[in-house]
Amino acid sequence: MTVLIKTLQVILALSALILVHEAGHFMWAKIFRIKVDKFFLFFDVGGFKLFSSRQKWFLKLFPKAEKWDTEYGIGWLPLGGYCKIAGMIDESLDTESLKKEAQPWEFRSKPAWKRLFVMSGGVVNNFIFAILLFILMLDIWGSAYIRNSENTPIYVNELAGEMGFRSGDIILKLDDFVPEDFSMLQVYLARRDVRKAVVLRGIDTLEIYIDQSRIGEVLQSPGMFSLAMPFVVEELMEGSPNEALLQPGDRIVSVGGQEVRFLQDAQPILEGYAGREIPCTLVRGVDTLGTSLQVDSLGRIGVMVHFPGYEFKEYNFLEAIPAGCKEAFSTVGGYIQDLKLVFTPRTEAYKSVGSFIAIGQVFPSSWNWHQFLYIMALLSIMLAVMNLLPIPGLDGGHIVFCLYEMISGRKPSDKFMLVAQVLGMILLLGLMLLAFGNDISRLMH
Repeated sequence: MTVLIKTLQVILALSALILVHEAGHFMWAKIFRIKVDKFFLFFDVGGFKLFSSRQKWFLKLFPKAEKWDTEYGIGWLPLGGYCKIAGMIDESLDTESLKKEAQPWEFRSKPAWKRLFVMSGGVVNNFIFAILLFILMLDIWGSAYIRNSENTPIYVNELAGEMGFRSGDIILKLDDFVPEDFSMLQVYLARRDVRKAVVLRGIDTLEIYIDQSRIGEVLQSPGMFSLAMPFVVEELMEGSPNEALLQPGDRIVSVGGQEVRFLQDAQPILEGYAGREIPCTLVRGVDTLGTSLQVDSLGRIGVMVHFPGYEFKEYNFLEAIPAGCKEAFSTVGGYIQDLKLVFTPRTEAYKSVGSFIAIGQVFPSSWNWHQFLYIMALLSIMLAVMNLLPIPGLDGGHIVFCLYEMISGRKPSDKFMLVAQVLGMILLLGLMLLAFGNDISRLMH
């Protein structure tokens, strides 16, 4: 069931993003009276189509569709989609029309500035779509995050421990940067090329020097810094088996004979006592008390603990507009920094590049509208930024050629464009193979 839900989310999200992107090209082509031969979701490799507006059954239902300039359809290969514009060299490498004299309705006959709008339309649509999604989410759910402060100590994994961090440390600075969002600490460590972290450990302020050769491991090790949760009872859950034994404010310092400082220290011990009683020591005011607590079948003792640093802000629709724009532009900046890491070999960030398999793993195992829309907004920005890369075969490559023509007054020849398209497709195929290879490697380990 989990696989089915994740698969459904991936298909819905990518389908929406592909349609939004290709609609940008389609819209500007129509505005400038350029003929669009095909508009397809997914690729109809080999001519096989799940749906086409030229199929007989569709024409019987909608006879006027036979006169449409554009064939609308759904292909069978879910690796993207395309908008085939007349007189343009694209991934189909169809050069038959180029052997004839350019027609007024063809892409190649239009001035460079119009072609620039057509090629930029998909990227612009993806940016706008992401902004709208962020505005919608802020208007409905508001924003919540954990403020990094002296009340938010870290709980470290093995890698963070090896790098010198300790559970209970409070990260004050990463070089000269003061991080505000706790959930972004690991991201900042990788993106900002951090050389030194300043932490508060107890009453001492320490400097931890970051080994740059381990940035690749940082990118591959999720959960370096989680929030260290003090094992202090905030309130008792309804029906708690320990309602008569515990009170709000109790601090549990020992579980099963082992000293615990944070909730994370106690969790594996409690799970080992699932369905049984466990001896515990707690501090209540100035008193230290010993007791036995009942552990349920899930390894819980029926208490809620304090969640430090949590902040929530509500927005009305007008307030959500600038906040949504700010969130979108901040996400763009972050993703550009991620790309910089990918193209820096020493970071080994290229090992984190993933395909549809990796995308599927990002989605939650149960349906959650907020998470679904948030991930879709991130993917929309990723699609836009990736398409802006100046690689022939991507929108960015075509945009560069249009800008070159506008500045120099010289239009690249059709032969040059064809060769560039082929080279770009080879490069993109290589990136795709890298992504699938990384995913398969992760699945095997």
